This record gives sequence, C-alpha cells and structure tokens, in this order.
Amino acid sequence: MEIKFNSDERKRIQQGIKEKYKVVAINPEGKFSYPTGRAGLEGQKYDPEILRALPEDVLASYCGVGNPFSLGPVTKGEAVLDIGCGAGVDMFVAAIMVGPEGRVIGIDLISEMLNRARTNLEKTSFKNVTFREGSPEELPFPDRIFDVVISNGVFNLITDKAKALKEVFRVMKSSGRFLLADQILTGDTQADSKSMVENWAR
Repeated sequence: MEIKFNSDERKRIQQGIKEKYKVVAINPEGKFSYPTGRAGLEGQKYDPEILRALPEDVLASYCGVGNPFSLGPVTKGEAVLDIGCGAGVDMFVAAIMVGPEGRVIGIDLISEMLNRARTNLEKTSFKNVTFREGSPEELPFPDRIFDVVISNGVFNLITDKAKALKEVFRVMKSSGRFLLADQILTGDTQADSKSMVENWAR
C-alpha cells in the first residue's frame, strides 16, 4: 500500500533527513545500527584491492547499507550515476572500475554531504568524478545517458519511490543496469501518515 503525503508532510520528512545527514556528513560513526567506515565496507565485502587504493579518511565516511557492486558488473569506459551519493565513497569505487575513460556523476539533496564528498575527492586523483545537488524524483539529466545507476541506502528515504524509479529508467540506457542496495521494512507498517513522518529519517 502506497501512502501519499501532502506537501507539508513531504517538507517535514525532507527536513528530518537533512538534519540527520548534516551530522552524518561530519562523521557517520555511531549514527546507524550497522557498521560504517572501513568496517562497513569490509563487512559488505567490497573489493579489498579497491579499498587499498582509497585514503583511510575517505573510507571512514562510508555509511552504506550494502554493496551495490555485488549485483552486477561495472566496466571500463562506462558512465555511472550514483543516486544519493553522500560522501562519495561508492562513486570513488565506481571511478576505479570505469577507469579514466569512464565517468561517474553523483547526485544528493544534502549540501553538507556534497561538501564532504568534494573534500573527499580532493584527497584522491580522480578526474572523472563530478557532483550535483538535486532530487532523485527529478533527475537533472537527459534521457538514456548512463550505463549503470547505483544507489546505496537511499530509496527507503524517498517519499515518491515510483517517481524516482521512473527517473532511473528514463536516464539509464536500454542496455543499462540498476544496482540497488537498500533496507526494507519487515512486519507491520505504521497505520497513519503522522507516525510515518515522525519516524521517517530515524
């Protein structure tokens, strides 16, 4: 069952997400019920060789819920979009995979997270990585330009998931892959939208 939120509820949800991730942008440690940083990456079985190629303080900013790269290939020369790129760790992993002839673009709603991502990028030598501020529900890109779209722990936060998914398939090539790692709710959902709004970004 899909719940429709009014504009005020959507604003409150978005504000709650922004407030949480302003803090996460500084340091994700202890802000989630699962491991973050290097421990999270190793627990999700990211390629150890790729992890060795990235600075430790960049790895420390990882707060993903899974490993999207375990779901399918990312190859040399491809164009990759990261929806909800956060501090950019998955983007840097993708940048290594696509090589200098490929490109990786990240989009995020939280300006503080993008600032952390840009700071992290300065600690690397990547020239094929860029960031943009924007919403997954209105991706600022033309149709069918990405070979791969990745997202890690973001779609559970989106209020209009159907709209965001339509955007994914709009910007992805017909031969493209969508590599999604996320959380799901098991058990009963909250019966009213007020409870959902209050607990959305916890």
